[in-house]
Amino acid sequence: MSVPQRGTSNPEELEVAPGRERENLEGWIPQLASDEEVRLALEKAFDYRGDVSITLKDGKKIEGYIFDRRTGKTLADSAVRLYPKSGNEKISIPYAEIAALAFTGKDTAAGKSWEAWMQRYREKKAAGEKNIGLHPEELD
Repeated sequence: MSVPQRGTSNPEELEVAPGRERENLEGWIPQLASDEEVRLALEKAFDYRGDVSITLKDGKKIEGYIFDRRTGKTLADSAVRLYPKSGNEKISIPYAEIAALAFTGKDTAAGKSWEAWMQRYREKKAAGEKNIGLHPEELD
């Protein structure tokens, strides 16, 4: 592969980074037996583009979207932050208080990669559809 010259706009000559394969986590209920499993599951929950349900050790359940996490040396020093489905306040939950986690919400990013869009575009074009362009999909 040749190094592209400055100012080139040929996409075939541009560097292309490999895409990242996304896991289908929708509906997954991870085991949280060890500290490492808790950390791994919450890291995946942070990357997830849907709501999760968290059951606390006191039995309380919270459903919402995780937007941040702070990892410390221990589970007590680590916390996940989320927007609850009910209410407008951000909530911070220490990892040590989490008994269970479930990926309950729809993954809003599933099937919305560039490759998936191009495949749908090619199918529409092959079917003879007109006015097919870059239009965002409707949000649920």
